[in-house]
Amino acid sequence: MPFDFDRLIDRRGSGSVKWDTGPAGDRTRDVVPAWVADMDFAAPPEVCDAIRARLDHGVLGYSVRRRSYDEALAGWMAQRFGWTIDPDWLLTVPGVVPAVYLAVQAFTEPGDRVVIQSPVYHPFPRAVEANGREVVRNRLVEDGLHYRMDLDDLARAFAGGARLLILCSPHNPVGRVWRRDELEALAALCVRHQVVVLSDEIHQDIVFPGHRHVPLASLGPEIAALTVTATAPNKTFNIAGLQAGNVLISDPGRRKQYRTVMSRLGLHVTNLMALIACEAAYRHGEPWLAALLEYLEANARLVHEVLGTRAPHIGVAPLEGTYLMWLDCRRVGLDDDALGRRLIETGVWLDQGTKFGPGGERFQRLNIGCPRATLALALERIATALEAR
Repeated sequence: MPFDFDRLIDRRGSGSVKWDTGPAGDRTRDVVPAWVADMDFAAPPEVCDAIRARLDHGVLGYSVRRRSYDEALAGWMAQRFGWTIDPDWLLTVPGVVPAVYLAVQAFTEPGDRVVIQSPVYHPFPRAVEANGREVVRNRLVEDGLHYRMDLDDLARAFAGGARLLILCSPHNPVGRVWRRDELEALAALCVRHQVVVLSDEIHQDIVFPGHRHVPLASLGPEIAALTVTATAPNKTFNIAGLQAGNVLISDPGRRKQYRTVMSRLGLHVTNLMALIACEAAYRHGEPWLAALLEYLEANARLVHEVLGTRAPHIGVAPLEGTYLMWLDCRRVGLDDDALGRRLIETGVWLDQGTKFGPGGERFQRLNIGCPRATLALALERIATALEAR
């Protein structure tokens, strides 16, 4: 492997959210942080080189997005997903979470109903509630730790007046990569009820063999006209701290609505280093990504091996995409607070399932985007904390 994902990089004291906050930031305690979706790998060399070259240039003034950026993004989407995009569709934003907040403001009014599919990424309900809208939860249906959408319930939510759906694709935290037929059924409902979709596709590149990410907007012109696609290289190439984000809106009217809200909030200048890193990643990062996916796949196997042997009463949801594994701790016999305390006391910090809303009770989310030695230590501590008693 040409890239060293086994390398241990000390992130303590670097201002890392993952390592310098909460239990992990308490230097009196030895805690392995395996919670927030932030990998412990250095970004691809080409990304670092591109940033370094700009620093050597020395002038870091206001910048505009260049045509080469648009070409790099369009090439990536066409090559990986067979999706032809027009640069006119593109708006750059400081990350996918701000993109969600912007969509809520652009396409709904205070008091409107917005659908999310729980358990789901926790900023979604926050974006809805912070803007005075009503959260409608369309719960995923669990069948032996395999999750599917409840389209009948979703149809009722749309018929009840919901104006916006926030879709997580691939899904965080349950690890699903939605199949084309699932997305086609969803798209048909959205078109029938004319519901706008903010499709969070930030994990689009972290997909494992046997699965394929399908951009919702690529399914046809009718659903494309209703879809706001939010993407970023942040998860793929571990550059979240640069706050890069791309929003693709093919419908001119909706794009104008979205741009109006951006202007109202003063979001008209993009971070220079985000532009440089994103372009370099999409132009040169594919070999690094291929190696990363192999490494993550081996990490996922290690989770099954260790927990299957040491703590078989902990269920592990099948991982189709993302580097986040969904652990079912319902047979451990502890409530959520006690479960979290025991893990921290044993020296490992995961994301508590309740953070992701209804359906997350007595689950924990494990981040496997780390060197194998770090993951092995985390798994040893999880098994010790939650072993059958």
